[in-house]
Amino acid sequence: MDRLPWAGIHWKIIVGLGTVWILDGLEVTLIGSLAARLVEPGSGLPITEGQIGLAASIYILGACLGALFFGRLTDKWGRKKLFMLTLVVYCVATFATAFAVEPWMFFVCRFFTGAGIGGEYAAINSAVDELIPAHYRGRVDILINGTYWLGATFGSFYSLFFLNTAMFAENLGWRFALGVGALLGVVIIFVRRHVPESPRWLFIHGREDEAEEIVERIEKQIRKETDEPLEKVGRDERITIHQRASIPFSEIAKTAFGKYPRRAILCLALFIGQAFLYNGITFNLGTLYQNYYGIDAGSAPLLMALFAIVNFLGALILGPLFDKVGRKKMIASTYLGSALVTVPLYFVFLNETGGLWGFVVLLSLTFFIATAGASAAYLTVSEIFPMETRALAIAFFYAIGTGVGGIIGPLLFGNFIESGDRGLVGLGFLLAAGIMAVGGIAEIFLGVDAEGKSLEDIAAPITAQQPGEENATT
Repeated sequence: MDRLPWAGIHWKIIVGLGTVWILDGLEVTLIGSLAARLVEPGSGLPITEGQIGLAASIYILGACLGALFFGRLTDKWGRKKLFMLTLVVYCVATFATAFAVEPWMFFVCRFFTGAGIGGEYAAINSAVDELIPAHYRGRVDILINGTYWLGATFGSFYSLFFLNTAMFAENLGWRFALGVGALLGVVIIFVRRHVPESPRWLFIHGREDEAEEIVERIEKQIRKETDEPLEKVGRDERITIHQRASIPFSEIAKTAFGKYPRRAILCLALFIGQAFLYNGITFNLGTLYQNYYGIDAGSAPLLMALFAIVNFLGALILGPLFDKVGRKKMIASTYLGSALVTVPLYFVFLNETGGLWGFVVLLSLTFFIATAGASAAYLTVSEIFPMETRALAIAFFYAIGTGVGGIIGPLLFGNFIESGDRGLVGLGFLLAAGIMAVGGIAEIFLGVDAEGKSLEDIAAPITAQQPGEENATT
């Protein structure tokens, strides 16, 4: 799979699997945009501003626990079963949210919506990296993660349409918005039916005939498209595997965190850094615009849409460099670069230099650089651990990073913004920059040069035959 040229099957994988981040971006932005309507007396849901914040935390908790639960199942049951199951969970929970009439119903639905999205992260990143050729893996992974911001852009405009009281009643518009989001997920389920299971996963779990059939079908399609013979696999690229139907959790944990402790530290630094910066600032950006720049609720979604577009462009433009320049150089550069740009952002905000647009320009530059680095955190953890642990490793570091940075960051920034003290908010920017810089420094000393390499060369499977062992399959 790693040696294959780019072909139509790879576009199908991008379309079928990359949509999870669009849904997550849509979800987070949509609920943020709908919040003002939900707390109004005529919304049909008796919920307060504080309970909206609690719902956001419950969504994150669901995503963290869902990632861990479904991540383990992804390694055990297979990529395809789980990226179908987690999307079904998301669709059902989102649709059910539209019928919430009490806060507790809203909370339960938000928990399971988050669980579906968190499970998607583990299943999708595993499948993408195991199906995409090695020389394209970095840019594809970063681009797919970056599509979160397409969902956020769509969510900003989408919410304006459904919140228009000339078209929808106050107690119905937000429900229709959630219902349509769930229907979008149903459409994606049908698209995903054509994405194959990972041949790597099948082979390691004793289903080599199915794996061979999938690879032969893909190779046949590519030969037909390119009308050229494919590069042959050299004998030095072959590994021998002890096939097993299941692998104990204890063995997975021992290999992932006992054999690769430096890689574990690296992933923690990268995930906590990006989660603190992104969740801390983006979750509170609307109130920051309103409290410090006088932007009303009707204009804030337009600024959020601009912010989202800049983030997507960062992933789109910088992504290819992760394959061409290299992982370590680009990850360190994006983490440290975004941290450095935050320093002038601090002074622009503190002194109100350039007004709103002076702040927006520097904020956009910071996140244009940061977005590719944040996406590379997912790419890193999905590449540098053995295949049998891949989904669970993604889930673990996502859960820890989101749990630490994704909860502390928003709470801290929220309190700073509420204080009305520009100095405290500026301190929040510098703190976020410092934590991002730690991730960049960790990459310099602990990073792995994974560009262009087979996943098995970066981290040998747990089931790979050791010298002197017998009864394995090549």
